[in-house]
Amino acid sequence: MAYEPVIGLEIHVQLGTRTKMFCGCELTFGDEPNTHTCPVCLGLPGTLPVTNAKAVHHGILMGLAFGSEIAPEAVFSRKNYFYPDLAKGYQISQYDKPLCAGGELGGVRLTRIHLEEDAAKLVHASATGRIHDAGASVVDYNRGGTPLAEMVTEPDIRSAAQAREWLTLLRETLRQLGVSDVDMSQGSLRCDANVSVRPEGTSELGTKAELKNMNSFAFLEQGVNAEVARQIGLLESGQPVLQETLHFDPRTGSLTSLRSKEEAHDYRYFPEPDLVPVAPTEEMIAAARAELPELPTARIARYVADFGLGEDQARTLVWRPDRAKFFEETVREGAPAREAANWLERAPDVGLLTPSSLMQLVSLVQDGTVSGDAGRSVLELLSKEGGEPAALVEREGLGAMGDELAGIVAQVLEDNPDVVARIRDGNPKAMGALMGPIMRETKGRADGGTVQRLIREQLGL
Repeated sequence: MAYEPVIGLEIHVQLGTRTKMFCGCELTFGDEPNTHTCPVCLGLPGTLPVTNAKAVHHGILMGLAFGSEIAPEAVFSRKNYFYPDLAKGYQISQYDKPLCAGGELGGVRLTRIHLEEDAAKLVHASATGRIHDAGASVVDYNRGGTPLAEMVTEPDIRSAAQAREWLTLLRETLRQLGVSDVDMSQGSLRCDANVSVRPEGTSELGTKAELKNMNSFAFLEQGVNAEVARQIGLLESGQPVLQETLHFDPRTGSLTSLRSKEEAHDYRYFPEPDLVPVAPTEEMIAAARAELPELPTARIARYVADFGLGEDQARTLVWRPDRAKFFEETVREGAPAREAANWLERAPDVGLLTPSSLMQLVSLVQDGTVSGDAGRSVLELLSKEGGEPAALVEREGLGAMGDELAGIVAQVLEDNPDVVARIRDGNPKAMGALMGPIMRETKGRADGGTVQRLIREQLGL
């Protein structure tokens, strides 16, 4: 029997605010442990939280970007559970009334986007006992109270590769929205995957298992593939799939059960009595809408439709907003879009290159003043030195060769009769043996296509 994976994702995005979600403590990474805390984020008795307005603004921005419905009233709730990294014994989150409902990105539907606070960081001692006493675990509360937006998708993803591709799109969209630095190495973007399988052609969902805290997209792809294989193996051997939370070890490829999966009622949610509901006003929504940039999916579609670029090339540009801006400015200078994109891809570092000079270089290559190979040399010089392409061509002697090239080709043919014989015998690949000597004689100024045409002409092919 063939099985189909069914995957939904839960993504935690650390929002780019200056302070924590419910207090004024500064957000930092890598500072001395427990140096950015206060009675509120430590959960001391008698303290009162205050909602971070910037975090709400970022949440509304995300909702608008993904076409979600912004709630007229979003309610914070207490999610009750005990763990050493949770000072209060509960987490302030949103439950039945999230800030954003619905939405879509790249063909994957969103269930909700809600705001919450992060837990603190548990640090476990290594085998050498370097953290305090051997075997101890300690808690750093600097992270406790960090503003998070949790995004939950519908189970619309059908492969681990699709999950990785979609998360890449999400990360770039969030980065260009400016709501987070989405730095996975610092925990600014974390992802859990809910994975189940079902017989192909059926619609009923299977029992899901959750893979927790995947800290890279590559590991997530590996973990999902491993879990899909595990569940198929269980079903084919007649065993049930249990609902549980799993840890994937990318070093060994193994999956370890952490606990049975909690249901919502296990957390005993109830409305947070110390916080008023968040009620976004028309002014708040309008202010967020005014900040919306052109999103990556829309920009890719525009580059394909308006400029005739391939989707992969468009995506490469859009993933680097500085390059995308440079590309559009070059086109406005008068360069053909495809040529501008092709030449920009050849520049590993823009450096001192300007849109105007790139447009001029494209023109020199197109009108035959400079060969394509020589154009690459000019591009490198423009990146390092700046200046005018035509002046660099003249200074370096990189102009097209005209009749001189035909003479060089003729001499190389005369000097290599064995290669000529192989070409005449029907081996066109042997022509490659002539390209090196010709390019050395021309110091790289000759265009490869022109050289091949001259070889054929002079051999009567």
